[in-house]
Amino acid sequence: MDRVKVLEVKQSVFANNDEQAKTLREDLKKRGIFLLNLMSSPGAGKTTTLTRTIEALRGKVKIGVMEADIDSDVDAKTIAETGAKAIQLHTGGMCHLDAAMTRQGLEGLGEEDVELAILENVGNLVCPAEFDTGAVKNAMILSVPEGDDKPLKYPLMFSVCDIVLINKTDVLPYFDFDMEQCRKNIALRNPNACVIPICAKTGEGMEEWFRWLEREVASWRS
Repeated sequence: MDRVKVLEVKQSVFANNDEQAKTLREDLKKRGIFLLNLMSSPGAGKTTTLTRTIEALRGKVKIGVMEADIDSDVDAKTIAETGAKAIQLHTGGMCHLDAAMTRQGLEGLGEEDVELAILENVGNLVCPAEFDTGAVKNAMILSVPEGDDKPLKYPLMFSVCDIVLINKTDVLPYFDFDMEQCRKNIALRNPNACVIPICAKTGEGMEEWFRWLEREVASWRS
């Protein structure tokens, strides 16, 4: 695919983002669409994890992806190459999406042949966590090179996430990263968060992530 559709999303003019997010979730429930908000810092492995996920769930769940970035369409092109429905969202310099912007993205993506819509949010550990996008579940990726102390430094991000994927476990021998300490740090912020160590590059641990996602989608659509 040479070109992907690019939609310029603008900041919401409505003050009550939480109310808009609630309404969006209700609409998604009626339409049988599960929206996942995927967050991380830049380079943590969101796009690689997504491509692996799309490949694994092909034929099981119909997936559409919204790639949010300040500019460029690099990630959307990568996702489109998997055969999944993809759209690029430009935030116009903003470091997050809110519920109204997410709704714009979903309308641009279209609900035809979409059971699981994934929003790959702007790479940032601060702003995206502050806005409810209307997603059914929030997921985040923490990569080993970032360090096991990030849950302590960015508490809100970890507190709003239902699942944390600890990516790039293949480089654990080369970094001062304590997996058990990281789990404890996450539990301090969010004792209910599911934590799964993975390596999106090699596929290690990914099956557990796939099963979690399939269960959540099936439960939402039932």
